[in-house]
Amino acid sequence: MNFSTPLPPVLELRVALTTKQYERFVEFYCVGLGLEPTQLWTGAEDRAVILDMGKATLELFDEPHAAAVDQIEAGNRVSGPIRFALQVPDLQAALERLLAHGAKIVHPPVVTPWGHHNVRVQDPDGLQITLFQVPA
Repeated sequence: MNFSTPLPPVLELRVALTTKQYERFVEFYCVGLGLEPTQLWTGAEDRAVILDMGKATLELFDEPHAAAVDQIEAGNRVSGPIRFALQVPDLQAALERLLAHGAKIVHPPVVTPWGHHNVRVQDPDGLQITLFQVPA
């Protein structure tokens, strides 16, 4: 008998963001979100950092669903084809840290129909990020 569990088809999700202002991006994501680098890649002419973001999921939306989520979180259709949604333990604290490090509010915090507390922001390069807190 074989009681081993087969490996899932995907073991990790990594999203690679590229920017022309590397230091600003590192500050935004490391200091603003409070993330510690798990790996640093430094070459003669290039740099990268790996940040552990916890559990990852991939959400696939059709256009009407994306529009419905944008309507709830931002009041109208504003996000592009990629938007991060990050669960945080303290929405207000996370928002304040990100605003102090270059985030721009897209829409003030809302309570969603499913009970999450959400706020939509943009990172320094314009990528939209939903911060959400699930009430206890």
